[in-house]
Amino acid sequence: MATFGSFALLIALALAAYNLLAGTIALRLIATGQPARISPERLADTARRAGIAGFVAITGAAFALVWSVFTNDFSITYILEHSNRALPAPYKFAALWSGQEGSLLLWAWLLGIYGFVLRLTHKTDVKLYAYAGTILAGVQVFFLAVVNFAAPPFALMKGAIPDDGNGLNPLLQYPEMVIHPPMLYLGYVGFTVPFAFALGALMMRYPGEKWIKITRGWTMVTWLFLTVGIFLGMHWAYAVLGWGGYWGWDPVENASFMPWLTGTAFLHSVMMQEKKGMMKSWNVWLIFTTFLLTLLGTLLTRAGLVSSVHAFAQSSIGTWFTVFMGVVLAVCIFTYILQRAHLKSDHHLESLVSRESSFLFNNLVLLAACFVILWGTLFPILSEYVQGNKVTVGPPFYNRVAVPIGIFLLFLTGVGPLLPWRATSLRAIRRNFVVPSIALWGTVIVGLAVGIQPWKNGVFDTGNFYALVAFAMSAGVLAAILSEFLRGAGVISRQTGRNLFTAMYLLIRRNTRRYGGYIIHIGVVIVVVGLAGAAFNRSQESELALHDKLAIGPYTLECVGFTQDSNPNYNSEYALLDVYKGGTKQFQMSPEKRVYLASDQPQTMVAIHSVPGWDLYVVYEGSNPDTGQPIIKAFLNPLVSWIWAGVVIIVFGTFVALVPSLTPSTAALRVPATRTVPAEPVLKGGD
Repeated sequence: MATFGSFALLIALALAAYNLLAGTIALRLIATGQPARISPERLADTARRAGIAGFVAITGAAFALVWSVFTNDFSITYILEHSNRALPAPYKFAALWSGQEGSLLLWAWLLGIYGFVLRLTHKTDVKLYAYAGTILAGVQVFFLAVVNFAAPPFALMKGAIPDDGNGLNPLLQYPEMVIHPPMLYLGYVGFTVPFAFALGALMMRYPGEKWIKITRGWTMVTWLFLTVGIFLGMHWAYAVLGWGGYWGWDPVENASFMPWLTGTAFLHSVMMQEKKGMMKSWNVWLIFTTFLLTLLGTLLTRAGLVSSVHAFAQSSIGTWFTVFMGVVLAVCIFTYILQRAHLKSDHHLESLVSRESSFLFNNLVLLAACFVILWGTLFPILSEYVQGNKVTVGPPFYNRVAVPIGIFLLFLTGVGPLLPWRATSLRAIRRNFVVPSIALWGTVIVGLAVGIQPWKNGVFDTGNFYALVAFAMSAGVLAAILSEFLRGAGVISRQTGRNLFTAMYLLIRRNTRRYGGYIIHIGVVIVVVGLAGAAFNRSQESELALHDKLAIGPYTLECVGFTQDSNPNYNSEYALLDVYKGGTKQFQMSPEKRVYLASDQPQTMVAIHSVPGWDLYVVYEGSNPDTGQPIIKAFLNPLVSWIWAGVVIIVFGTFVALVPSLTPSTAALRVPATRTVPAEPVLKGGD
């Protein structure tokens, strides 16, 4: 299989190179109108077919690597280092992305999938798709060159072949790790598609904003994959690392968050271009930056430039990525300078109190957050280059800047829907902000009443202050969004005679993009509430003999046993804890510590009991070598389940936004024939 896989990768590289070369020549001939022996359209079609064939070749290589994992072919160095015979089948799939070579092959394969779909749908706009397909081929050539020459996944062992492999990294032997990396990669790789469309549209001076409408679905699906991937990573860190948290501003976490920030900014600001013909240059550079940040994230993770629990060891591919990023940036700058006259805005900002200004501020704040995170992530590298030693920055640095920025973004999330396009009157502002203001200040009063005090014993408590502001702002934003739903549904209900729930459904279906976006914002608000709960986390740690107890919050944990177990993959020891609340036994928990046999590496398996108000989070930290008794650390983490609930709402809202809106004629079929349904309800906040 090693020979087959290596040959498939060489064929894929040759096909991608032909796709790039033939596609470039064909587009050049079409642009200049020069006569040629072969029809440019025919040449472009052969380039497209080469791209499709390249996807088949890469799929063959990926299949060869997975097959080698399942057949325990330890003659391949990559399989030896990342698998073993006792590894459960689901985690054998995870071996594909557990190492540098396999993860880069996954990058190339996923890009092949995106390119395959794009090339099959080329008739939507043949010329624009030809440009995008050729640019995708250029990116594919780079990644296939890396896996062919710099990080080959099918390199063979030298010398005697061992009977068993070194095993998969214990941190990856968790169910979510079969899903999290592919989701993250689908997001990373997927942003190549809108980048290709944007660069292609700029190269060909594509008229109008149709390219944005074509790529909107691509961008939203990619953004959704990246969002889900980030939150799955948070849940993995929470459930596996055993530190009681879910986000530690780790460099690799930051690497995935930065393109998410710029991608989110792009999704918001393209509405300005579609509706008002504004921010054209801004949008082009947003998507260029997002793609470059995905490459930077891959570089940081795969080249070992930063210290992280997620990162791989140092390697030589850093030079490859640095050169490629330089080439991409040079192409983007050259194309922009050449075609910048094509990007002049049709309109200008008329008022600071308008929906346009809220989008602009939203973008500026998102980019400010991205810059802060980028600076903190690269600071160790820059400090080593300047001073000769690495100086790292920790969570306090990020929290000091990111938390206020996040709260301001939350404020803009609520303000935006309440502002009309162009300009608004002071009277309209007062009318639209009454309900959100009541919700906000009511929450402040309730928070102070239940003990969320910014001042404790004469000392300012930053955590409590930010939590109170976050809760209050979340209540105001939620009230603003729900009032928009109720206002629109009320209009439709009065016009059609339908009940409020049916009217709400019709409202959403008639503008799925707008109201799907509102649902996403509701999910973001729920996530923020969950994040704010971290200000009230509590923890207790104790060594427990048999029937010793540990109290935390409303719970009492009693040790009723501690024992050991083993299987072909790992040995484990764990504690059995009965959990009491109000003197009554509620349930039993069994936190565990494993040692994997192939790698001799330990792994923590956390026990978590979740309810809407909090998580009881229990870690078995090992046994005291002198007494043999388990050491237990328990956390009470408020509102963590709200984070995961918010993600579900975000996913639902994205699906809603992707569904085509009902046309006026279709909408009319869903209401009584005696009624007349206007195209859109007239809302105070504007469209």
